Amino acid sequence: MAGPQEHGRPPIVDRVNRSWIELAFDRRFAVIRAFVLAGLLVGDFLLLQRPGEQDWGVAAAGLVLCLAAGKWAFGALVAQSVLLVVAHALGASIVSSLKVLAAVTLFELAVRQPGRRLAAGTTALALAVAVNRLDDLPGGLLPVLYKMGALAGLPLLLGAYVRVTRDAAVHARQHAEQQEARAEQQLLAVRAAERTTIARELHDLVAHHVSSMVLRVGVARHVITATSSTDPRITEVLDDLHSSAGAALKDLRRLVAVLRAPDSAGPDTGSLVSPGALPAALESVVEHSRQTGLAVTASVDPRVARLDAVRGLAVLRLAQEGLANAAKHGGPGAHAELAVRLADDAVHVTIHDDGAGRTRPPAPGPSGHGLIGMRERVDLLGGRLDAGPAARGWRLTAELPAFAPDLESQL
Repeated sequence: MAGPQEHGRPPIVDRVNRSWIELAFDRRFAVIRAFVLAGLLVGDFLLLQRPGEQDWGVAAAGLVLCLAAGKWAFGALVAQSVLLVVAHALGASIVSSLKVLAAVTLFELAVRQPGRRLAAGTTALALAVAVNRLDDLPGGLLPVLYKMGALAGLPLLLGAYVRVTRDAAVHARQHAEQQEARAEQQLLAVRAAERTTIARELHDLVAHHVSSMVLRVGVARHVITATSSTDPRITEVLDDLHSSAGAALKDLRRLVAVLRAPDSAGPDTGSLVSPGALPAALESVVEHSRQTGLAVTASVDPRVARLDAVRGLAVLRLAQEGLANAAKHGGPGAHAELAVRLADDAVHVTIHDDGAGRTRPPAPGPSGHGLIGMRERVDLLGGRLDAGPAARGWRLTAELPAFAPDLESQL
């Protein structure tokens, strides 16, 4: 039975698009962001700042901490704060670049995690700015506070905003997943109720009447056996009828079991034909058709035993329905040919009767639901079916892809 996502409708989760913020600042890409930042820092040193020989040690330390921030943002931020104080004390010309680097690392830390580490890292960077401006205190307290807020507060707020936005997107996706799972469970419950209803009707109506037929035929066989003057052909017909009705009742019980509990049904319950047993099952169908008075010539490729259970069942049902139609509509003395062969990675089924006993021309199409059911089964497996009048009689041809067992779960 097809699931809710097998009919071209995308799942709910796929319709919740991940925002660019969530993708750009995903934790998995932190190392890539660190390398990009390190590349920008190298470009700044080589093209803009051009540090002196005495500053290259500080610049190298800044590059190392920049790369370390990709994995250890908190430790790198604390070390960068210390490096800012050291660089200012040494009078390095790249202090401004190091401040930018520290601000970006604080932003990275705020994106990744809240809590004590974020508060400690923010405090460390703010104190580094204050230490570098001790000479401006107390007269320049407001400018120092402004610099502390700009360098530590702004990255903190931006990183927190990105983290909240990303978490909201994650929660929305999780909610969509829960909704999808809930909808799928509801759909499965509805289908289970439908199967239970169908199983009950099959058992109460069809199976009841078939078992009554089996019982009455058994009584008739017993009565006729006691009469010595009975024509043996009558006994043979009754035996065949009793056997056919018993097989039909057995199949109905299997089908009812599958409908009521598909997961707990045995391996032979669902397929009704085990892999490798298809040639013998087809021979049984042919023999049964012959007992009804239809002359049948069968040609079955032994390689069809390699078909999976779904295709084997489809071929068996095509043969049963096709030969039953030939016996019903071909008339007395009709002859039918059944051919099942494998060729070009496909299984080909052909059933042709000559209509020798038909009293009137064949109708444009057979009545009932047999042909509809065959066509639906073939279409589900990706094949094609053609049926209609031939030059003499009726001809049915079907072609199924031979080996694609992944489609078995759709039945």
